[in-house]
Amino acid sequence: MPVTEQTFRALVLEDPDRKWELHRGRLREKPAMTWDHNGVSLDIAVQLYTQLDRRLYRVNHDSGRLSRQDVTYYIPDVFVVPASYGDELRGRQDRLQAHDGPPLLVVEVWSRSTEDFDVDSKLPEYQRRGDLEIWRVHPVERTLTMWRRNDDGSYTESNVTAGAVQPIGLPGVTIDLDAMFASL
Repeated sequence: MPVTEQTFRALVLEDPDRKWELHRGRLREKPAMTWDHNGVSLDIAVQLYTQLDRRLYRVNHDSGRLSRQDVTYYIPDVFVVPASYGDELRGRQDRLQAHDGPPLLVVEVWSRSTEDFDVDSKLPEYQRRGDLEIWRVHPVERTLTMWRRNDDGSYTESNVTAGAVQPIGLPGVTIDLDAMFASL
C-alpha cells in the first residue's frame, strides 16, 4: 500500500531520529554508512560550506530532503540549494525540510549497501527533477562521476579521478579531489 505525502511528512516529523525516505510512494529507511562514505561526504560538505556565502546558499549534509511529485523524497549525502528555499521553513517546527525546486548540486557517495538504489533509482529521479549538477563519488575507486544538465534538459556525463573540480552552479567554488581522496 503506497504511503501518502501527508502520512510521510507526519511520520518524519514524529520520528526525527530515523532517516526516512519515500520512493515512489514506498517507505524506505536510509541505512547507516561506512567510515569512508561518511568521511567523503563530510569533506565535500565542509569544502562547500567554507567557500559559499551562507546568506545565499544552504549546504545540507545527510539532512533535508529533495522531493518530486509528492511521491518521492530522498536524503542525498550532500546538496546545495539557494538560501531562499528556506524562506517558508524558517522558524517552523511543524514543517519538514523538503525542497521540490532543483538544487545547484546534489552528491551521492558510493556505498555497497545503496549502490544499486543510488544508480537505478535516485539518479534518474534527480535528472527528472532537472537538478543542475549531480555527482556520484566512489571512495574505493577514487572517482567522481558528474552529470551536468544541458540547456536542452539532457545531461553530459564525465569522470574525474584527480585535481580540482568546480561545480557549474556555484561560482568560485573548487572541490579538491586530491586532498579528499588522500584522507582515505
